[in-house]
Amino acid sequence: MLAYIIRRVAQSALVLLIVGLVAFAMFRFVGDPIDNMLGQERTADDIERLREQLGLDQPFVVQYYRFLENAVQGNFGVSYRQGRPVIDILMERAPATLELAAVSGILAVLFGIALGVFTAIRRKGIAANIIMSVSLIGVSLPTFLIGILLIYLFSVELGWLPSFGRGEVVDLGAWTTGFLTASGLKALILPSITLGLYQMTLIMRLVRSEMLEVLRQDYIRFARARGLRNRAVHFRHALKNTMVPVITVIGLQVGAIIAFAIITETVFQWPGVGLLFINAIQFVDIPVMAAYLMLISVMFVGINLIVDILYFFIDPRLRVDRKGGH
Repeated sequence: MLAYIIRRVAQSALVLLIVGLVAFAMFRFVGDPIDNMLGQERTADDIERLREQLGLDQPFVVQYYRFLENAVQGNFGVSYRQGRPVIDILMERAPATLELAAVSGILAVLFGIALGVFTAIRRKGIAANIIMSVSLIGVSLPTFLIGILLIYLFSVELGWLPSFGRGEVVDLGAWTTGFLTASGLKALILPSITLGLYQMTLIMRLVRSEMLEVLRQDYIRFARARGLRNRAVHFRHALKNTMVPVITVIGLQVGAIIAFAIITETVFQWPGVGLLFINAIQFVDIPVMAAYLMLISVMFVGINLIVDILYFFIDPRLRVDRKGGH
């Protein structure tokens, strides 16, 4: 078990190094930040002096090494645009993104599993067929279009919910939350539905598929032959075995919610790290872009690592294979 965890941690660290290298290399083709930082009356000496101050005159390998060395210590440099430490800017924006991702993830997992089980048990019912047909919307339509449609319906036409922003927030010191105000909760509804709809439909369809497969197994027939009630068969035996492969996908989708919140934040002008990244691209703010990609990579890889370890405990076949291998 310990060897398995060490191997997975080593693989995760290697992935982070590769992601950081690729991202850092791509930034060289985004543009020159000096053009945005200096005015039209800049001179060659001004350009050279600023480039030296920022360390942009150093070779690529040196810049990347310094970036990794500082990043490990939590120092991502200073924003070229705002002139403030990048870590401070990210800490200001992170609560908005994490709250949005948390609400979207909870909605996606709860409704995805519940609807998946329902459509599997009542697969020939009218309600199940309607749900499966409607779920095609979440799978087929792009996220930004879903967001625009929700804004048009609930904000423009009905006027029930706000179309942009986070609403009123409460400052708790190191954290700002919208959960404690009515306007903050209302502002969360449309973005969280937009962000979680695709993941919800994906989880629902996967749970349905796995559940139908499990219900065809011999041990389910044996359980029915013993006279067990349908509820016991469905939820004590079938659902438990259905969730083994689904957990991996849920972990990946939770990571995807955090990583791809950037589109939803842009549509709803949600003041999170995704919108910060978009603005950083426009101003070629390399420290902010690099820090964003590294933090998202750490979250994504960390979630996948946790899922892999949980999968090892949940699926007894892995433990048996490991013992058999030794």
